[in-house]
Amino acid sequence: MGRLVGVDLARALAVFGMYVVHIGPPLSATHGVASWIRYMSDGHSSVLFATLAGFSLMLLAGRREPKTGLAGRQARARIAIRAVILLALGTVMAMEYGGVIILGFYGVYFLLALPLVRLSVRTLAIIAAAFALVAPQLAFVLTSLLTPSVQQSINTYDPLRHLSEVGVLDLLLTGFYPALTWMSFVIAGMALGRLDLSCGTIQKRLAALGATLTAAAYGMSLLLAGKGALRSLAEDGPSSSGGSGSMPTGSGSMPADAGSFPDMPASSLLTAGPHSGTTFDIIGSVGIAILVIVGATVAMDRLPRLRRLAKPVIAVGTMSLTAYVGHFLAQTALSTPAGTGTQQSWLPLIMYVLGAILFAAIWSRFFRRGPLEYLLNAATRPAKHIR
Repeated sequence: MGRLVGVDLARALAVFGMYVVHIGPPLSATHGVASWIRYMSDGHSSVLFATLAGFSLMLLAGRREPKTGLAGRQARARIAIRAVILLALGTVMAMEYGGVIILGFYGVYFLLALPLVRLSVRTLAIIAAAFALVAPQLAFVLTSLLTPSVQQSINTYDPLRHLSEVGVLDLLLTGFYPALTWMSFVIAGMALGRLDLSCGTIQKRLAALGATLTAAAYGMSLLLAGKGALRSLAEDGPSSSGGSGSMPTGSGSMPADAGSFPDMPASSLLTAGPHSGTTFDIIGSVGIAILVIVGATVAMDRLPRLRRLAKPVIAVGTMSLTAYVGHFLAQTALSTPAGTGTQQSWLPLIMYVLGAILFAAIWSRFFRRGPLEYLLNAATRPAKHIR
């Protein structure tokens, strides 16, 4: 279970990273180590979340060996049911909180990943690399062709768009986490899920791979685009801070990925800032996600005392859906300021993190799954009747 404990820890870190962006001060209001934490949370936490989503798919479809026959059909049915539920839940939450909600995008990722769940590590890695190299350029071309009139025509016939500000076009191309570019993270996570992360040799190779991808992507971007290549949208102030994933202060208050804007210059494809959606951003972010997952796994495997101390944090990772949805509901109930220019203190963020840890620690003493995880698992039980 060591490798799974490490993955749960990584999942908890991803959740807390989302908390930083949604609740913490904007990057423009931070200094020193706080700026580094805020910057690393921008985009990278949601990328880690998406990468771990791919890993979770492999837990359902068969970790080291894909399930086949009846077991395989039932596993794919469970994934499809989860996808539909996440899409529905994401749409409902987007009605209140806007396009920042990632759950609807999760549902689309799961559906698109269904044909890939039986592929080998090598094939998944090649597909993830192909997406990283091709998808950003394709997204740039497609969004360049999307005039306001074309988008309006598409959205007019989109039932999801009538329910919330996140429609099919947003889910696939123009949203905060568009499937066209973000499937790279999911497929990379699927490849990781097929590996034995408890093996020391694999851990070393993955650590080397993650470091190489990170250094190469960001280094090349800096070389080609200059010192502003890694600049976060949050550096533009409160309005753009939201663009990195914070809760909206009003409907449509946050820009999506850079590729969503038809008037973006082609030179923007050379940047690698959080949520830029470029090839360099994708490759570098995958590298960071690999380093976090491997680092968490190694720490949990080789430092038993740390694993005991981290048990309450790990518990958050076992119920990440509950922790994610819960912090939005709590923000509404408690009227907590979002991570915009109106929020300058780190205290609300600290309280939310401690609250999530306390709740998860107490809940896990009595139940195997979190509240929403239990409901999601129960909803997929009809899949066992597939023949």
